[in-house]
Amino acid sequence: MQNSILKFEQLLSENVNYIPTIQNEILEAKNPGKWSKKEILGHLVDSAIHNLVRITEINYSEKPYRHRPYNQMDLVNLNQYQKTDIKELTQLWFSINKQIVRIMKAVDEKALDYKIILSDESVIDLRFLMTDYVEHLEHHINQIRA
Repeated sequence: MQNSILKFEQLLSENVNYIPTIQNEILEAKNPGKWSKKEILGHLVDSAIHNLVRITEINYSEKPYRHRPYNQMDLVNLNQYQKTDIKELTQLWFSINKQIVRIMKAVDEKALDYKIILSDESVIDLRFLMTDYVEHLEHHINQIRA
């Protein structure tokens, strides 16, 4: 878990000041059926919000915890990330993720084994959810930086 947390902190520190320096034309450029770089960052905000709730709730909710999916496309559109100021959007992304880092660092070792039932009824644990979240974040940050 420690390696994931270190990678997570590195992704945040390397990108919080970098992303707002990308030219707006690049951030807002869209291909049909694809998100712009700005919308990808917005998706990462939505992902952070949902994972903050999951990582928090699993610690006090009935076990096994039921993972609730969300409609990623609708949220990106409803939240109008394409029209949001990039500095504001980056700060929102950064702040929510800093809170997730704090929680990850404080999670009890026993809690890492808490079971989570996904919508397809497969089972993962909190350790996998947190590690997968960091990998998901890295994947999308690489898309933004490309």
